[in-house]
Amino acid sequence: MTQTVVFQHGQAFLAAVSERWNYQILREVFFGVHRFGELKRGLGISATMLTARLNHLTELGLLEKHAYREDKAWYEYRLTEGARELVVPAIVAVTRWAESHAEGEAAPARALLHTSCGYETEPYLACSHCHQSIEAADLQPLPAKEAASTEEAAGEADLG
Repeated sequence: MTQTVVFQHGQAFLAAVSERWNYQILREVFFGVHRFGELKRGLGISATMLTARLNHLTELGLLEKHAYREDKAWYEYRLTEGARELVVPAIVAVTRWAESHAEGEAAPARALLHTSCGYETEPYLACSHCHQSIEAADLQPLPAKEAASTEEAAGEADLG
């Protein structure tokens, strides 16, 4: 039975991906490492721990497994659509931050392809209203009631 992650203000998501191995597994699966043996070798994780983490991520609905051999129960792991929507932006942001803040010799950034246009891209956070890029200092949270009334006022202004 699949247990879907319930996201309450990001707590369940952060708990799932902040666990050391879960984050690394999700990151590697996103970047194209799909098979058990490849994950085990690349991460330096024990088979027992990897099996437990893959099963947990599958139960949470973040990974799905697909048999790739008919003669043996060998699987590839892929991100689910839900995981791609939520996990990919987080993985890209954390990975890019780590690449740019690494001490010593910086590892080259992994290239990302925007499949819609076919060009290599560097994703960024942008405002849905003006489409300018957003930096951390550009954001200020609004209280829940103020956010709702601000949206209502903006809608009324557009209608008037």
